[in-house]
Amino acid sequence: MSTTRRVFCSRAATLLLAPRILLAQQPGSSRSTAHPDVAAIDHDRILTQAEHYLSQSPTPLTTLPSPHSPGTPHDFYSEADNYWPDPANPEAPYTQRSGAPNPTAFTAHRDALLNLSLAVGALTSAFVLTHEDRYAHHAVTHLNAWFIEPATSMTPALLYAGIIPPAKTGRPEGIVEGVFLAEIAQSIPFLATSESLPQPTLDALTTWFTTYHNWLTTSRIAGLARDLKNHHGSSWLLQAATCARLNTKDDAPLTALRHQFKSTTIRAQILADGTFPHEIASPNPYRNSLFNLDMLAAACDLLSTRFESVWTYDLQDGPGMRSAIARHYPFMLDRGTWPYSADLNYFTALPLRRPSLLLAARAYSRPEYADLWRRLPPDTTIPPLQRTFPISQPLLWVTRPRP
Repeated sequence: MSTTRRVFCSRAATLLLAPRILLAQQPGSSRSTAHPDVAAIDHDRILTQAEHYLSQSPTPLTTLPSPHSPGTPHDFYSEADNYWPDPANPEAPYTQRSGAPNPTAFTAHRDALLNLSLAVGALTSAFVLTHEDRYAHHAVTHLNAWFIEPATSMTPALLYAGIIPPAKTGRPEGIVEGVFLAEIAQSIPFLATSESLPQPTLDALTTWFTTYHNWLTTSRIAGLARDLKNHHGSSWLLQAATCARLNTKDDAPLTALRHQFKSTTIRAQILADGTFPHEIASPNPYRNSLFNLDMLAAACDLLSTRFESVWTYDLQDGPGMRSAIARHYPFMLDRGTWPYSADLNYFTALPLRRPSLLLAARAYSRPEYADLWRRLPPDTTIPPLQRTFPISQPLLWVTRPRP
């Protein structure tokens, strides 16, 4: 592909900044590599988190009833927390506000799904590290409650996500709340190597995620989310890709998503210099740009094969993942170089240890990306930031399940 002047300048800036990372290496750290030992780096972190989640019981949606939900107790329901009622007219549609979230908005299902992803990811990673079945067993206990048990299982759809009261139907923007299903789906092949996940249970989980994939690709709400030109569209792509990867009997869904990324996603979201134009226009441009970068990077990893890499696919005038990573790397290296508006909230708490850096380091053989990934803080306890951090356990994304 031809290289535009803007792409050339962006990549040149990345090369000039790279030595700063090498100089900033901690004394005694391992040599610079594009393939860091994630298991060793995250070992203590994973086991500490897994021990914490071993003491947590499942909290499926049926244990968190919503008085306003038009669906059944099995249906995911949430209300947009940046919309507020009109005090003078309680029956009027809610209006959007920036700043603090609406404390009366129902978000318990959203928060429970995030916690499920954190728990299953940590427990699965601990099982991968130690081969101790107690971690796998507890992860499967959560999965049974959420996706298999008839009395407690979640409906494989997000019909009522992100509702703006008094409306009774969900919005395309609500689909992003299902992004944490991605790491749950990514965990399942690892758990399948445990005796705690017998074949009938594995088949039932695969059926749930296949049904959810069918909903993502056939429902009107999900279709509108797919076509959004920002992180909402990327969330749809990542969720669809992780579900499709579980269906090992049919490669057609992954092939369709690969085509979607190359023919539509890149053009809709990425400028020639790697910028995400629809993210920088949002109230939290830095956070949303990094969130979007992470989801697209994870999708690239899922959609690439030994014979075809979407990581290296660029449009003729420049846009592609290579330019997107190169554009954002300097801003993660030094947040102060961010040339756009600062986020309304939590700007100084970012960038955190972005999974896009690790995945791109491996894809492009760029050790400076991995070095920066290793040096950044791996976790946050700030809920709005947790919700824009789609991968909590990178070990599950750089490791292959044991046969």
